[in-house]
Amino acid sequence: MEVRSLPHFGGRVTVIGDVMLDRYWYGTSSRISPEAPVPVVNVDRYEERAGGAANVALNLSSLGIDCDLVGIVGEDDSGKLLTQILKDKKIDTRFVVCPELPTITKLRVLSRHQQLLRIDFEKGYSDVDQGRIMLTLRQALRDSKVLICSDYGKGALSSVQNMINAARLLRIPVLVDPKGTDFTRYRGATLLTPNMSEFEAVVGKVRDNADLERKALKLIREIDLDALLVTRSEDGMSLVVPGEPTLHIPTYAREVYDVTGAGDTVIATLGACLASGSSLQMACAIANRAAGIVVGKLGTSTVTPDELEEEIFAKNHGLKHSGVMSEDELVQEVQRLKQKGKRIVMTNGCFDILHKGHVDYLQQARSLGDVLVVAVNSDDSVQRLKGPTRPIVPLENRMAVLAALGCVDIVVPFSEDTPQRLISRVLPDILVKGGDYKVEQIAGHEEVLNNGGKVKILSFVDNCSTTSIVNKIKENS
Repeated sequence: MEVRSLPHFGGRVTVIGDVMLDRYWYGTSSRISPEAPVPVVNVDRYEERAGGAANVALNLSSLGIDCDLVGIVGEDDSGKLLTQILKDKKIDTRFVVCPELPTITKLRVLSRHQQLLRIDFEKGYSDVDQGRIMLTLRQALRDSKVLICSDYGKGALSSVQNMINAARLLRIPVLVDPKGTDFTRYRGATLLTPNMSEFEAVVGKVRDNADLERKALKLIREIDLDALLVTRSEDGMSLVVPGEPTLHIPTYAREVYDVTGAGDTVIATLGACLASGSSLQMACAIANRAAGIVVGKLGTSTVTPDELEEEIFAKNHGLKHSGVMSEDELVQEVQRLKQKGKRIVMTNGCFDILHKGHVDYLQQARSLGDVLVVAVNSDDSVQRLKGPTRPIVPLENRMAVLAALGCVDIVVPFSEDTPQRLISRVLPDILVKGGDYKVEQIAGHEEVLNNGGKVKILSFVDNCSTTSIVNKIKENS
């Protein structure tokens, strides 16, 4: 499925699950300890990050989604630090504090980009009073559009069936990142997002896509799901929905540095898209692109809407929209592109019968900047300029042909004899005209120059013109 536009991210999502603090100690290691055959690390840098379900919340916040995070922490420094990290990101922490248990903390010691040791501080929360957690969850769900259950098997989701039921009673979709091999505990969820290893541990070895679909549909029926999304690493992901064609989405990861937290990014992006009104299929397509971004970063990471736009629309030179558009759409898109530092080139013409001279000229114009906008005379405008027998090709067709050229990014019509008014609204960085003109003869030159832009005059290719083509056709008819 092709992503043509991103949703306007908004709404509120509740995340419940196993929250943890990830600590990283970095340093140099150049000798072995005389006390034991282990490296000695001279620690010179520290870093603390939110992990587990807390990383899902960070991903939601990064996408501009309001987030309530329900979890369990200890009454200790790690719990206080984790809470502060999340509050700094505008996440509403609704933690159940257990004085007798430590906040789950994972300490990693690294040297030269290699992890030498991990030390875990945890006792699990299976015995914590689930009534307190359910009360906290119900309060959070009052304003939520989506519930995400992030299960790391530490005990915060011991009553996950009750959590799912509480959300479904409110008609709130429930997304679950599962753990373990007993998927029946997630009965009634809207969507499960296991990776391929987790999926095969439950349903058996998958031979091919058809086998995956059969096994997924069987699992959906058995535990009363609406859909199942299997993430497949370098093979992308597969969305199985009963009664609909299975959607196999290829991976878009360019270079993989670290898969840590990729599952958190996927389920967070799904929740963000659904809360913002996207279909499940489109949400999966966008989440797949988000995963491709995050695996290109080291450590647990998040994705921003700007990064998604750059990733998804890179083939259009960073354009959110391209091709033929209205004047108002053009102005809005140009403003967005200028904010990103893109250089806008603009030219205009009738382009009645497109020929090699036009193409060479447009390619030259495109090379002057990042985005080429071509303004095209309306049919009435061409007739006033060229005579009653023109244009030969109507406006809609002329614009469609121009938009199909690889060097042209945006095509827009104008109805006046000159595009001066349109140029004054767009204010391109570079205004281009072909032919034997002086700068002061070019419509819109004054507005562009006064705005700090430039005006460029390009030469046309000799012996290439619409008029000569028309005359030759007449001679041979």
